[in-house]
Amino acid sequence: MRRIAVVNMKGGVGKTTTAIHLAAGLAGGGARVLLVDTDPQGTIGTTLRLKPALTLSDLLLGGQASATIVSGVRPHLDIICSTPAAFALETQFAGAMQRETLLARALRPLTGYDVLVLDTSPAMGLLTYNAMLCATELIVPVGMEPMAIVGARQTLDGAQQIRALWPDHTLRLRAVVPTSVNAATHATRATLETLATDERMRDCVFKPGIRQCMDLTYATAQGQTIWEYAPRSRAAEDYAGLVASIRDAVNRSDEVSAGQDEKTQAVL
Repeated sequence: MRRIAVVNMKGGVGKTTTAIHLAAGLAGGGARVLLVDTDPQGTIGTTLRLKPALTLSDLLLGGQASATIVSGVRPHLDIICSTPAAFALETQFAGAMQRETLLARALRPLTGYDVLVLDTSPAMGLLTYNAMLCATELIVPVGMEPMAIVGARQTLDGAQQIRALWPDHTLRLRAVVPTSVNAATHATRATLETLATDERMRDCVFKPGIRQCMDLTYATAQGQTIWEYAPRSRAAEDYAGLVASIRDAVNRSDEVSAGQDEKTQAVL
């Protein structure tokens, strides 16, 4: 099972939108996908209008993983939701041993999935560390503004810390995804130029990124993916391209992936 975390320490860059569309897109292609919301804001459940009886908090407090799953949200797509109750987990697990690996251990019994996608909060807190230690690949959305670049760099710093503390844990940067791209603006041009010259990110930038598209906002308001709401929109085309790119990466042979991992780990 591939395990992908969507992370950026800056909020408002499209993490949840990207996580939902990556998970739904891979599921639409036939992969069995589990999407896990590790952000206590619980935006995934709100966006998709889910009201589960059990959530991430119940899972990490000892519940069975299978009991917290909302099955069949879309064909081949299951979800574990989060709620603001998860804000208390940082305090509740203050003295717990190996608390950074709680999520990985809780999900270990699950079988039958091809891909695990983890949405994260814009903070390097306990749940984000859990997501990154559960994942083996990172996708970093970057909005078209300077602080999103700062957040992306902080994310890679966090990944480097994880590799230093847990040297046996594989964590590769799979894609940097520019979001809300509008080539007519100075902010977009400046951000893309910065990404193109950043040593750690430039080789992983998904081009041309996700173009600015109001249909994404309308789709969220309707509790739909962009393919359900506006399948001919720019955002639908761009997210389809991202999903195809990640799907191709998922389907690479172990030999090719291992060679790229070595290069990417060095960059991180």
